[in-house]
Amino acid sequence: MNRIGDNATVTAGLSLKRVHKSFGSIEVLKDINLNIKGGEFVVFVGPSGCGKSTLLRLIAGLEEVTAGEIIISGRDVTDTDPSRRGIAMVFQSYALYPHMSVAENMGFSLKVARRPKDELRRKVEKAAGTLRLTDYLDRRPGQLSGGQRQRVAIGRAIVRDPDVFLFDEPLSNLDAELRVEMRIEIARLHRELGNTMVYVTHDQTEAMTLADKIVVLRAGRIEQVGTREELYDDPDNIFVAGFIGSPKMNFFSARLDGGEIEIGGHRLPGPAVKTLSKGEITLGVRPEHLRLAEKGEPFFPFRVKFAEFLGGATYLYGDVGDGALCTIASDRKTQAKAGTELRVMADPKFMTAFDDKGVRVR
Repeated sequence: MNRIGDNATVTAGLSLKRVHKSFGSIEVLKDINLNIKGGEFVVFVGPSGCGKSTLLRLIAGLEEVTAGEIIISGRDVTDTDPSRRGIAMVFQSYALYPHMSVAENMGFSLKVARRPKDELRRKVEKAAGTLRLTDYLDRRPGQLSGGQRQRVAIGRAIVRDPDVFLFDEPLSNLDAELRVEMRIEIARLHRELGNTMVYVTHDQTEAMTLADKIVVLRAGRIEQVGTREELYDDPDNIFVAGFIGSPKMNFFSARLDGGEIEIGGHRLPGPAVKTLSKGEITLGVRPEHLRLAEKGEPFFPFRVKFAEFLGGATYLYGDVGDGALCTIASDRKTQAKAGTELRVMADPKFMTAFDDKGVRVR
């Protein structure tokens, strides 16, 4: 990590070993195993109730682990007080003291720890410069925008020189424009500081734009861990394939027969699958990998229900022959009115097959 005020760089890693968490008879996290390298930006993503915020609170020491170990910088901190774990947490709510100035809010933890005044001032000024808050140090939170208040909350974490930053949905209270700005700020902050950062969100766009590594959770379990490219291009199952990507992957009921597939009575070249040559599958195709078929090419029919023009691209929403919903991402030239029937196809190398349990067929 880059400590405020010195030039040494030390990165701290984080490991979770067979972590379980139960509230009474309800098990909310099940056998979580995860290794995070020092300096990585890791995002926990998943639907509401999947356990991502609970997992972050376990790392922070705000909840007790039912079973398993939490290792930070090679040290077992499973039963260690939160203040001694080397972490700093940024919450969804800013939790700033309204009667204190920006400088007083940022330096409050150091003041409580009775750190020397010159150290407190130096670290606050350094953090304020990093976060572009130098001109606001004398203001109170009520005089700041939402994005500025969130930067103050991040600055309060920076001055503590943590080994690991923890972010619990820090942008969910901001409007769309500010969320984009703050994503850029947080990415810049990670580049400059080099700390290990763990970030929780339900927004897969935040995960895709910020993460070195994404951890997809569902119902208290890790579904897949990987880079954004790995999760997008090579999902392990239907859940990950449908959760990662916007618009999400299209899914069609299809029959695989040798090197071909059948969709809605139409046959076309299918994906290369080594472990299955024949049978019912769910076929996955990303919207950008569907295109209008050329004359003479195999196709399946697509009936347009709605066209969305977004300037640089057009999204066509509709259904295929068997009634399955479908989205096509095309260039801005593609225009089609509701009710239009188009002939579409996809390159087999961009098709993904899943079995009846939703697991990727390879």
